[in-house]
Amino acid sequence: MTKLDLIVAKLRPLTERISEFTLRPADGAALPGWEAGAHIRVDVDGGDRAYSLIRFGPGDGGGYRIAVQREDDGAGGSRFMHELKEGDRIAATPPKCDFPIVTGEAAVLLAGGIGITPIISMAAELQAAGVPFELHYAGRSRELMGFADDLSERFGDAVAIHCDDDASALDLDAVIGALGERHLYICGPRGMIDAARSKAEAAGVPGARVHVELFDNASAAASDRAFEVEIASSGEVFTIPPGKSIIEVLEEGGMDLIHDCQRGDCGICQTDVISGEPDHRDVVLSDAEKAEGKVMQICVSRAKSARLVLDL
Repeated sequence: MTKLDLIVAKLRPLTERISEFTLRPADGAALPGWEAGAHIRVDVDGGDRAYSLIRFGPGDGGGYRIAVQREDDGAGGSRFMHELKEGDRIAATPPKCDFPIVTGEAAVLLAGGIGITPIISMAAELQAAGVPFELHYAGRSRELMGFADDLSERFGDAVAIHCDDDASALDLDAVIGALGERHLYICGPRGMIDAARSKAEAAGVPGARVHVELFDNASAAASDRAFEVEIASSGEVFTIPPGKSIIEVLEEGGMDLIHDCQRGDCGICQTDVISGEPDHRDVVLSDAEKAEGKVMQICVSRAKSARLVLDL
């Protein structure tokens, strides 16, 4: 894929840990367009990282805007970004959208922490189209939440800021209970997504009206152990060690697999399970689907049994 050659045109600190970056093309050419929910993948030390594109309204152009939260104990991508200065050049993929909104349908937007970034663009698109929406933005405290003031100024009463350290803390039961026939879009940490999806499922909300994007990767567990994956079509058996995904090991073994997000939120790598018990770590499947154990996302999920036989 041809990469975009971008310059950091502007840096704006939002909180102690979050900074906004405005990126412009190094050659002055027009940048590819994008839809709400889209992201770019920026080359960083040791690989690349996905960052959602931010737009507060139709006239909010002149480059790509992203926001990055520094994670001192992370894999290093955010530290790389926070060491950049205005004028530095970076490479990134053209925009891609795995988290689109349903055109013309009323929505409830739910964001946790830095997961607010794709939600901003969704709110702007809905507002421009005259489609009713409400936006719930949750975090530990307002001073740690990027864009809180910008959101209130731009979208007014459609925005509710929820802080864990005061009486405004998010009440998921109330949000889900008032959803009605609207679509629910969720972006944030795994715990919030899992809780919201479970409550929506329990409330009888159809899965087709719940849309998610995960803003972190599945964490390795101290109890992770090696397991085997058998490929049903060939009989080949691969050992998946702790710290490596099924996809990584199978591709190292020469298999050509279809996948994208590598976080367990897009569903592209979903694979049928012929036998064995998956250890589900995605945010795609419902609680019922996870309990059934017939399919799994092989980018993040592992195994509770010694071997999985997959329909590959």
